[in-house]
Amino acid sequence: MLLATGTRLAIQERTALPSPSWRPDGEGHQQPGEGRRVGPSPSLEAHSPVPGQGGDVAHSTWALSSQLLAAIPDPMRKQEVRTGGEAGQGRGPGSPAGQVKALVDLLAGKSSQGSQAPQPLDGVPQSPLGPHGDDLRIQKCREALLNRVKGSLEPGGPSPRLTSLLLLEGLTDLQLKEHDFTQVETTRGDWHAAKTITLDRLFLPLSRVSIPPRISITIGVAGVGKTTLVRTFVQLWARGQVGKDFSLVLPLTFRDLNTHEKLSADRLVRSVFPHIGESGLAAVAPPKTLLILDGLDECKTPLDFNTVACTDTKKEIQVEHLITNIIRGNLFPEVSVWVTSRPSVASQIPGGLVDRMTEIRGFDEGEIKACLEEMFPGDHTLSDWVLRQVQADRALYLMCTVPAFCRLAGSALGHLRHSRPGPQDSGQWTPRTLCELYSWYFRMALGGDGQEKGKVSPRIEQVAHSSRKMVGTLGRLAFSGLVRKKYVFYEQDLKAFGVDPALLQSGLCSRLLQREETLAAAPAYGFTHLSLQEFVAAAYYYGASKRAIFDLFTEGSVSWPRLGFLTHFRSAAQRAMQAEDGRLDVFLRFLSGLLSPRVNALLAGSLLVQGEHQGYGAQAAELLQGCLRPGVAVCARAINILHCLHELQHTELACSVEEAMQSRGLAGLAGPRHHAALAYLLQVSDACAQEANLSLCLGKGVLQSLLPQLLYCRSLRLDNNQFQDPVMELLGSVLSVKDCRIQRISLAENQISNKGAKALARSLLVNRSLTALDLRSNSIGPQGAKALADALKINRTLTFLSLQSNAVRDNGARSVAEALAANRTLSVLHLQKNAIGPAGAQQMGDALKQNRSLKELILSSNSIGDGGAEVLAKALKGNQGLETLDLQSNSISDTGVAALTGALCTNQTLISLNLRENSISSEGARHLAGALCSNSTLKNLDLTANLLHDQGAQAIALAVRENRALTSLHLQWNFIQAGAAKALGQALQLNRSLTSLDLQENAIGDEGASAVASALKANTALTALYLQVASIGTQGAQALGDALAVNRTLEILDLRGNTIGVAGAKALANALKVNSSLRRLNLQENSLGMDGAICVATALSGNHSLQHINLQGNHIGESGARMISEAIKTNAPSCTVAI
Repeated sequence: MLLATGTRLAIQERTALPSPSWRPDGEGHQQPGEGRRVGPSPSLEAHSPVPGQGGDVAHSTWALSSQLLAAIPDPMRKQEVRTGGEAGQGRGPGSPAGQVKALVDLLAGKSSQGSQAPQPLDGVPQSPLGPHGDDLRIQKCREALLNRVKGSLEPGGPSPRLTSLLLLEGLTDLQLKEHDFTQVETTRGDWHAAKTITLDRLFLPLSRVSIPPRISITIGVAGVGKTTLVRTFVQLWARGQVGKDFSLVLPLTFRDLNTHEKLSADRLVRSVFPHIGESGLAAVAPPKTLLILDGLDECKTPLDFNTVACTDTKKEIQVEHLITNIIRGNLFPEVSVWVTSRPSVASQIPGGLVDRMTEIRGFDEGEIKACLEEMFPGDHTLSDWVLRQVQADRALYLMCTVPAFCRLAGSALGHLRHSRPGPQDSGQWTPRTLCELYSWYFRMALGGDGQEKGKVSPRIEQVAHSSRKMVGTLGRLAFSGLVRKKYVFYEQDLKAFGVDPALLQSGLCSRLLQREETLAAAPAYGFTHLSLQEFVAAAYYYGASKRAIFDLFTEGSVSWPRLGFLTHFRSAAQRAMQAEDGRLDVFLRFLSGLLSPRVNALLAGSLLVQGEHQGYGAQAAELLQGCLRPGVAVCARAINILHCLHELQHTELACSVEEAMQSRGLAGLAGPRHHAALAYLLQVSDACAQEANLSLCLGKGVLQSLLPQLLYCRSLRLDNNQFQDPVMELLGSVLSVKDCRIQRISLAENQISNKGAKALARSLLVNRSLTALDLRSNSIGPQGAKALADALKINRTLTFLSLQSNAVRDNGARSVAEALAANRTLSVLHLQKNAIGPAGAQQMGDALKQNRSLKELILSSNSIGDGGAEVLAKALKGNQGLETLDLQSNSISDTGVAALTGALCTNQTLISLNLRENSISSEGARHLAGALCSNSTLKNLDLTANLLHDQGAQAIALAVRENRALTSLHLQWNFIQAGAAKALGQALQLNRSLTSLDLQENAIGDEGASAVASALKANTALTALYLQVASIGTQGAQALGDALAVNRTLEILDLRGNTIGVAGAKALANALKVNSSLRRLNLQENSLGMDGAICVATALSGNHSLQHINLQGNHIGESGARMISEAIKTNAPSCTVAI
């Protein structure tokens, strides 16, 4: 979880004085690790293009490098086979020996003082131009390099994900220890970084006081596009679009370097510049040079930085030692180095030597779709079908964020669609597992799909007959490489494993293994993607295990005899569980998947023997589950076992835990198998992707075992689990991890006290992902509130905080208010039910005068009284940020309301005001009415359960006639009668903004209902009308029915608890026959009887808009209820009924 020791970036900082050659980047802060250099420091003069001692040397060396540049071969082609004849051109006339000697001294870091500056090459005059001047020779060199990498850029330019990299501070435990698939699955395909850096600034300082990085690393999972990124950069540099500070870019791959056992720095350069000869060149180019080392994960020997330092540029040393000395600055100290690597291997370079670390992100949702459309140009039906298939399986869709996997999946599914064109056939065979997908890819490769029609290779049929033998030899090579962490092979490797290079031209092998020429003219071979090597290795192991008598993992070493497939399967499972880096995880998934009947049916006769090992599925599943032993935490290896069971199509364990999650019955599943299954579901379940709801089911032990997986959940609901303070210490440790992805966490209704709140507060000091924290109904008290408030003064990500029902009192409110004065990110704060009085409200009011970020403040069910309302009102006059203020149940009378309404006359931001359950009389209502006449922003006003009576409601009604902003008005339970209802009805005939009116529990009677009904005939804005328990009878219902026959906007009508009877029901039924707007109708408890209910049910046969109707409590009886329910289902299938 935490950054591993030694993997943090260097934190030393070097400053540079401004000079004519210094290039500020415009940023005002420095990133940790920026500007640390190893080796001698470059002088400002050596970098300056102005004439002088350093400038002359730079210009003469640039002239020489211009000739050398034209000799760069193209070592970057990983997807194409290079042809011969790519020998460099542009060798300068005359002997370069003297110039080379001076260049060697300069680039080896030796002082040029006291020595004669090198003379320019014959025919190359000194030029005052910088490295990007208009010198014709330089332009020609760039054009030559551009021609060598042409075609690597997309027609519309490079992808945005390649031109904007994620800026990292170091590697996480997940990146250090886990398989690439596991990294993508665990993080749910969400590449996360606080900052990004564009490609054109990749090697520039991040701040005005730092210098460019010398050692840069770019990481990315297998297949994400690291080599494509390098080729893109080289091409853009050759065009002068990026890396303008570099006079030369030298791209190398570890596939090239692997062909040498020993190398000197001099020979390293001559391997790239063969035209230099034996003159003793000891450095690659001028100081402004970028050395690119692509594919550290393909280096044949791990880098060891504990070797003896070497500064002799002519000394032959091991290649890996040469690389470490270059990185350490013992060789080429002035040359910038850019390394690309898979994440787990990048840790070989000590963090203290790394100045900048970046990561390539994968595809987002739009890019996945665009990739598939590009694969099937002109066939949108096929690309859409393929997209739907990958979206249907969350695990496969997550992996499609990796570009290489996305193309592989697209190819396999496209082949499936072509070979099974019928919807039923293609649906039946749609891959449900990883192994099934790769099986379809294998079938495609075997059939030569994708070759031009009419040009089918004559070897295709031969390949079809000998596929198992071929895969056996390739598989043995793949398996051996997997065990030894070897992913690049050479001809000697092929010969050692009996692979005939001639067969690699076949359709099958060309889709599995790719050939690439190296600088040493020795071709290198690598599987198209790491996962294909794992698939072929699993296929080999699957077939070899039936005849092997010794452990296949020992490669000929002495081992105890192992007989039978299950014995070897157990050995593979044990090896995978023991591999700390997870390199055998996907191999074990494929091995398990090959036992699936569906996979066997797909590959029978080509890769597998029909029915082979098919009786072992259940036993293999039991073996896998036996690997799930009790432990402190559920590790990635354990979760991988669940992936293996999924490949085997033995999903009973995962399904049982998923059902328990849905029924809140997880508390009874306490075994390690269930814990592993729960962790697995947190990764792959669609429901958990949005919110992992683990309420009412977790104990401390289970939570502790799930901590590594909870780290990557976006939303966690852990309510009502009886968690106490020690659990908060655990959660705090998770939230403190740099790589934490949790955005929302709810801990409501637990047993958290001030100590637990303090633990969470400590995590908020460093957490950068959490945006919402819900602690309602705990017992954190004033001290806990203070701890959280102190954290809010520093935290810059939390936007929602609920401390409802935590007894924080005035002291806690005071602490929170102090935090609000400094905090600029919190937008929602819930403090209801906290015994906050006028003193606490005073502090909150003072804070609101300064705070501009808080949008919603909930202070309901406290005791702030009129005094608190007055101080909040003063704050509202100046505050221009608050949009929602909830003061429900706070003992506020007309005095407090008068102050609040005064603020409403000037405030221009408040949208919602809740004054329910206070002591507001008709006088207070008149104050509110006056404010509504002038206020143009308030949209929601809740005056439920006050003392307005008719006089107050009539005053509000007069204001509604003029107001053009209010959309929702709640007047429930205010002793309103027909007079006020008539006034409101008249107001509705003029008002065009009010959409919701609540008059429930007011005795407006038939007269009042008729007045409102008359307004509905003219009103075109109201969509919701609540008239529950309003003393409405038949007459009122008939009036409402007449209105509904005309009205075309009302969607919700609630008449619960009235006495409309059968006649009223008939009137409403007649209206339903013609009304097309009503969506919900509540007629609960209205004495309808059977006749009334039948009338309503019959009327629905012509109504297609009603979605829900409530007929409960109408004395219909069980048999009548069934009959009515069936009638409604028949007449209106889309309408749900409560009866």
